[in-house]
Amino acid sequence: MDGVEGLTFGAQREPVMPQPDPIPSLRRSQWQRFRRIMRWMALVSILTAAAAVYFVARGESETKIHMLIATALGAGLSVLLGAALMTLTFLSSGSGHDEEASRTPDEILIDKDEL
Repeated sequence: MDGVEGLTFGAQREPVMPQPDPIPSLRRSQWQRFRRIMRWMALVSILTAAAAVYFVARGESETKIHMLIATALGAGLSVLLGAALMTLTFLSSGSGHDEEASRTPDEILIDKDEL
């Protein structure tokens, strides 16, 4: 055996075809984008709730804890719900689901005939 040839194994000498990167799933990337946006909007929601509680507590001299809790929940959840619905609207529009839903049955039949 020659010097280097004796140190290599049979599998090392066979050419290996490179494998292409897998195509990312549109559904998975959309959910990752939704979660990323919602994390930021959760932070905005908390800041909004804190600001609302601050202004309510500052405005009245005799503020009860129940009022502050209701204010925090109302303001925070309203912002969070609005952000979630708008985010879903934008993601739905970007993925093409809106165009598919607005097609009439005649348009669908025409597309099938062209195939």
